[in-house]
Amino acid sequence: MANEIWSAVVFVIGLIISTIIIYIVTRLFGENKGIGRAFVTAIIGAVAYSIVYFLLGNGWLAAIVGGIVWLIALRMLYDMGWLKALVVAVIIWIAATIVGLLLPTVPGPL
Repeated sequence: MANEIWSAVVFVIGLIISTIIIYIVTRLFGENKGIGRAFVTAIIGAVAYSIVYFLLGNGWLAAIVGGIVWLIALRMLYDMGWLKALVVAVIIWIAATIVGLLLPTVPGPL
């Protein structure tokens, strides 16, 4: 039971962080959609990756297919072209990677 609760907490925290990153990056690229649109984008990304990884397992193929599904969602939700959606997605991925590397170390050693 505790493991399921912890998994849900980690998922919600990740969703919040992803939403903030998506919101900031899309704003930097001139998109005027609100934080709600970023939240929907983050949820679609999480669901898409979950389904693809469930169906295809871990690996490059699952990552590529999940990325393409998320790229399509990003393009449609923000009404942007393929190239802009790809650039925005790459910058979101880089920002999320940096935050993911730094966030666990923010409180310092316990």
